Amino acid sequence: MSSNSEAPSSDQPQLHATEEEVDEELCLLDLEDADSLLEHAQDLVAQHFDEFPEDTVDDDAARYAAEMTKASITDGTRNRHLRIIKHYITFHLRRDLKWDAKCVDEQTPKDITAFITKKCGPTDKGFEGKKYSTAVSTRAALTMWYRSLRPNESTAEWRLDPVTNTWRGLPTRSRDVSQFMVGLEKTKAKSGEVSSSARALSLEDMHRLYDHCLKPSLSLAERRAGTVRYVAYLLAWLMMLRIDEVVSLKFENIDKIPGERKFLQVSLNTRKQSQTGVLHSWRLWANDSDPKICPMRAFILLASLYGPSIKKAGPLFLRISAPGAVMQSQPVTASISSRALSKDLQNLGYGSWALFGTHSFRRGGCQYRLKVKRWSAGEVAAWGGWSQVEAVTMYRYFFSPNDNHERMNEYDKN
Repeated sequence: MSSNSEAPSSDQPQLHATEEEVDEELCLLDLEDADSLLEHAQDLVAQHFDEFPEDTVDDDAARYAAEMTKASITDGTRNRHLRIIKHYITFHLRRDLKWDAKCVDEQTPKDITAFITKKCGPTDKGFEGKKYSTAVSTRAALTMWYRSLRPNESTAEWRLDPVTNTWRGLPTRSRDVSQFMVGLEKTKAKSGEVSSSARALSLEDMHRLYDHCLKPSLSLAERRAGTVRYVAYLLAWLMMLRIDEVVSLKFENIDKIPGERKFLQVSLNTRKQSQTGVLHSWRLWANDSDPKICPMRAFILLASLYGPSIKKAGPLFLRISAPGAVMQSQPVTASISSRALSKDLQNLGYGSWALFGTHSFRRGGCQYRLKVKRWSAGEVAAWGGWSQVEAVTMYRYFFSPNDNHERMNEYDKN
């Protein structure tokens, strides 16, 4: 095997964008962060549970809010979410007794931002002055509320249906809410508050995940399941993919040229930015200098695990049963990967594991290419599939203070 820098040869894009395009990309980045942090909604809400005390005022609004939330969300493990939702409903009913908590329309995003403002707005203007992380937790709880009201709606959009003239999707994903959250984060940052955006997984983190997922002391079944997890983690990190893009890979997306030991080819049918066919492919080279992040070795492990009996068609990442059998009829999903990553990081002792989400691979892979492999920004953009407008996302991945602040005192070391 040999090592190769993998740097793409395409020309660097012109990274220019209008103010409107930058604003739009900031909103998209906010939604991406919201998706990642929502994976740990229970834990984020738990951190701010005491900021939503039980309502001691016995009035019609409070009683109605309590009855409605219990009827709509019956899962007893989500009491902390219920408390935030009750506060939300009570807040609006006390402002307007005719307010309908189950109505979802054009006004709903404004109802959401009004409540978050009440909790997180400045104290000198009569608000409670809670931190930005409280806003994130509140948004997560209200996402659950509107999901419970509209279980059959898409969770990935908010749009007006021109045929029925009704709003579809989740109001917590609306542009109004995203713009509000972006502005609130900026305001909090100016006052010295560090936001709780999802953190990147570094090269060192990937080494630890490799050691954890494949450690010799594991049982056969644990090691097999760990192999599947780590190969998915590694591809997400090396190719800077979202985890849902990784688990959607099929055997047919992997092109291993017979006799070729230096590289393999990976393609995606679609990208999240554009849904119009094959747009992007990667050539992943063997890495002898760092075997733990070598894609060729990772695929050899996966091939050895699956063996000749597994049909090489359909979903690439397959679940492993408790006894250790490969279940071809049960592919790994994004939600399974999210839970697995949380568990792996907890077992490794990461105190801030709740700030790592499945987008952390995309962030970390981006920083690895820039800081370790010394790629140019243009090369990273080409490899990650970013357009010139999407450069806002890319640069935030490069330089997020949430990732780098611990090492700032090392910057001028040399």
